[in-house]
Amino acid sequence: MSRLAERLPGLRLTNPVHFLAVGFGLGLARKAPGTWGTLAALPFYFLMADLSLPLYLGITAVMGVVGIYLCGKTAEDMNTHDHPAIVWDEVVGMLITMAMLPAGWPWMVGAFVAFRFFDILKPWPIRLLDKHVHGGLGIMIDDVLAGVFALGVVQLAAALL
Repeated sequence: MSRLAERLPGLRLTNPVHFLAVGFGLGLARKAPGTWGTLAALPFYFLMADLSLPLYLGITAVMGVVGIYLCGKTAEDMNTHDHPAIVWDEVVGMLITMAMLPAGWPWMVGAFVAFRFFDILKPWPIRLLDKHVHGGLGIMIDDVLAGVFALGVVQLAAALL
């Protein structure tokens, strides 16, 4: 049995559902997997940044709906509720945060910090949803809401600066 199989029973990286759910492997980091997994959003963002806002939001919404299945199935296969290695929810939350993002690296860093802040601290009502909604939707919903909160912070900063 491999070290990964011992540490993460039920997870199979050869399964495309699992591979996506763990953010192409970034969620397998031993320290701060959610932070590393959030970085998996960047290639998607670079591919989507020049799209119209409706198309960007539509693709992000589809990724969120697909994420309900990806995260739920992977958690079920791992026999857990929301294993830290499952980070597709962070990918979608970060894409929400970066909608309408002003150009430049400082804005990307700010968006990353804002999203991680809300994802880690889980202020009300994020914490409430995290505790009471289960399955794939439960895994996704707190990060979607954290992304919405972070989007608000980033857009407020953009309007004020």
